[in-house]
Amino acid sequence: MSVNYLNDVRAEDRTLRELFAIDPSRAQRYVAQLADLRIDWSRQPVTDEVLGSLRSAARTAGVCQRFQALAGGQALNVTEGRAALHMALRAERDATFEVDGRNVMAEVHAELTRMGEFAETVRANPEFTDIVNIGIGGSDLGPAMAAEALVGDALPRLRAHFVSNIDASDITSVLDKVQPKSTLFVIVSKTFGTLETLTNAQLARQWVIDALGESAVKDHFVAVSTAAERVEEFGISTDTTFGFWDWVGGRYSLWSAVGLSVMLLVGPERFAELLAGGRDVDAHMMETLVDDDRLDDNVAVTLALIGLLHRSVLNRPSKAVIPYVHELRRFPAYLQQLDMESNGKSVTSAGMPVTGPTGPVIWGEAGTNSQHAFFQLLHQGTDVIPVDLIGVARPRHNLVTQHDALFANLVAQAQALAFGRASHEEPHRNFDGNRPSTLILAEQLDARILGQLIALYEHIVFIQGVMWGINSFDQWGVELGKELASALTPALSDAGNDIDGDADSATVATVQWYRAHKAR
Repeated sequence: MSVNYLNDVRAEDRTLRELFAIDPSRAQRYVAQLADLRIDWSRQPVTDEVLGSLRSAARTAGVCQRFQALAGGQALNVTEGRAALHMALRAERDATFEVDGRNVMAEVHAELTRMGEFAETVRANPEFTDIVNIGIGGSDLGPAMAAEALVGDALPRLRAHFVSNIDASDITSVLDKVQPKSTLFVIVSKTFGTLETLTNAQLARQWVIDALGESAVKDHFVAVSTAAERVEEFGISTDTTFGFWDWVGGRYSLWSAVGLSVMLLVGPERFAELLAGGRDVDAHMMETLVDDDRLDDNVAVTLALIGLLHRSVLNRPSKAVIPYVHELRRFPAYLQQLDMESNGKSVTSAGMPVTGPTGPVIWGEAGTNSQHAFFQLLHQGTDVIPVDLIGVARPRHNLVTQHDALFANLVAQAQALAFGRASHEEPHRNFDGNRPSTLILAEQLDARILGQLIALYEHIVFIQGVMWGINSFDQWGVELGKELASALTPALSDAGNDIDGDADSATVATVQWYRAHKAR
């Protein structure tokens, strides 16, 4: 039987309005500076007593010890027998991160050096104007999000495009915008066998061959993979194949060669700043989780525990992330995979059923667009949905007045969610308030701050997984549908192929409908 470490945690009965009236100092006390991030959880339903009980539960769950095991390269991904050492990817060259007793930092920095040299060569070649990243999941969401977030740092000549969907409309819409001679394709697949990625890669390969001949493949394709033989069969040279390791999970891989497209776009120096941002947060984790005595000072632990309060104590299954930074509009989608693929589990690391709810549904959209879409539900819906609001003081553009209006909306939404407004004469204008939010603010969005944001959420997810007793580093839930799709594809593509005799009647009927109506 798994243990529920949160059994003794009691939620706060008083409203946020009451808590601020009792203790106005919470606006100063429930704020912390983590590297360049100002993090404010004063509008969360916590008191010193609630936080104390949550932190006590974290100590009982062994959060410090589990973090030390993570940093020490232990195989916390128990179902695959692997470490999860993404912190090593952004560590300094002289750091020590060991897997099976071997310090991996020399390998990590050797690959970063190769990436940097290649990126400088491409960036110096005026013939290349477009980078097309072909991958899916962690091989797409991280690079696509980061490229958009850092577009202001991009080499003006270069444009980045990201193809992930096996729906051919995805890749054909990109190929319509680029020219074969000036395009470099980055194929990202650890095994070089991912169906969606290889299907799109083969289509792109044929497109280049039709225009430039087969000899052009080696000049217009590079790979991020560990499957050297398959990459070579595709026509990509080992000199332009960049690797990573089994201890790098897909959704934690942006920091590795998976981020090559980002490095090509913004350059090795900016990519190094992204890594430095992640390292800033790792340093905070190392300093404050050295033992239980420092746990109270750990910001990621505090935010993770507040999330656990909502999900496991108050049974709130959903969380919204709203960036009031246009360049971060893909950040909620990135966090969906990071959080939901990591902690959407119903079995513990020991193979037992979990005793309560796990991973929340993560969703969101950029502000202020989101205010005109779903904020109605956030303010007056029957479900209370915790919200993370992300903003910056200085935008990339110089339209200060317009940015003032944007930031005013961020602050106003936090105020309205927390404190509401009573309307005794018109019930439909009544705002109950008591809707929680956390504000994460920075002076500006740059590569280093983006790295800090990503690493902060990575650590929050890990800590919550520890508290739920689950393995945050596998993703077996994505496998069954892929297996069934592979089995069904022959029956869909050729009516002469029989459907699996074990298939249910609904599946058989759907396949028959598709055969009758598909394009010929």
